[in-house]
Amino acid sequence: MASLARIRSAVPRRMHLARAIQTAADTTQLQRDASHSEPFTVRLHEDSFRGYRTDIPSLDVEVTKENLLKWYKHMVVIRRTEQAADALYKQKLIRGFCHLAIGQEAVSVGIDSATTFEDKIISSYRTHPFVILRGGSIKSLIGELLGRVCGVSKGKGGSMHVFTEAFQGGHGIVGAQVPLGAGLAFAQKYLGKKTATFTMYGDGASNQGQVFEAFNMAKLWNLPCIFVCENNKYGMGTSAERSSANTEYYTRGDKIPGIQVNGMDIIAVHQASKWAKEWVVNDKGPLLVEFVTYRYAGHSMSDPGTTYRTREEIQRMRSTQDPIRGLQRYISEWGLASEEDLKAIDKQAKAEVDAAVEEAKASPFPDEKELWTDIYSAGTEPPFMRGREREEVFHYSQL
Repeated sequence: MASLARIRSAVPRRMHLARAIQTAADTTQLQRDASHSEPFTVRLHEDSFRGYRTDIPSLDVEVTKENLLKWYKHMVVIRRTEQAADALYKQKLIRGFCHLAIGQEAVSVGIDSATTFEDKIISSYRTHPFVILRGGSIKSLIGELLGRVCGVSKGKGGSMHVFTEAFQGGHGIVGAQVPLGAGLAFAQKYLGKKTATFTMYGDGASNQGQVFEAFNMAKLWNLPCIFVCENNKYGMGTSAERSSANTEYYTRGDKIPGIQVNGMDIIAVHQASKWAKEWVVNDKGPLLVEFVTYRYAGHSMSDPGTTYRTREEIQRMRSTQDPIRGLQRYISEWGLASEEDLKAIDKQAKAEVDAAVEEAKASPFPDEKELWTDIYSAGTEPPFMRGREREEVFHYSQL
């Protein structure tokens, strides 16, 4: 592997003449005075989007004070929840895999802001935010991470397998959710629903064969599927440049158009997600959307995140391109809320998360009999089920 790395480093990098995507979180400009009661228009940075085989969304975005404050609260709650999960893992109360989305909050909140619960969202395993945003609760998420019965998957799924009625998961096998997402979009089209499916994957899954197979089927059948590449620059401990010959993931759909988006600015993510949904519900076929974002922590809790990137890089991103700090600046500079108001939101979020953690910790672990439930839909179970050994047999009459 070391020799391969030396060969790779000896190959000169290609020159990119196109302008790079803007990833600052606070470059959106107010077009006219902000209103406390009516929608008002802001203008995104000119490099917030790049297009492939299509025009880009409008840079002029209509927003409201209500929505900006709601997005801010959602992002703060999500970060506080992820920080709580980090602490619980270090206390060894959370076991197994645990992948945090600290730094990437604008992507989940922005997508949710442009959808309804009738739309479908399916992703891999960095998906804790969607539980809170789409019908779950902080308690049900933390309970799941702790393996308790109050968990959103009854304590049996853990960090990587979280679901709600409006969120289709939480999947642990890299890239495997992408063809499932194409299937969800097929069902929407088959049923004649004017809704969208957001099928999410990371840059680390982008080279999976099943991803390209799903692209092909979606284009053949003109499915209302938005393939979302959440590009946080590193697939586990490997940078995008070391794993992918083409790191412009929004261009990798062949005949499927795509856009690249500043994934650190919540307003840009909202605008792109709204535009993408309109694209697919108007029968234009599938679309690729690449959100360029960044994770502050390691790939998972077992990864310190500093062996393949420098601490200085992480600190620079935290201090200059943080999505929460960017939105905080908009709200403050546009006169929509005071610093004290925003501190109160943060204080309330911390209190909510702290209370939810204590409630989840008080919830019991599942009974051993629960190991046998949810294998089949309730009421369709066979008379008995064999376990790991021939002698281990469970009869469903025992439930």
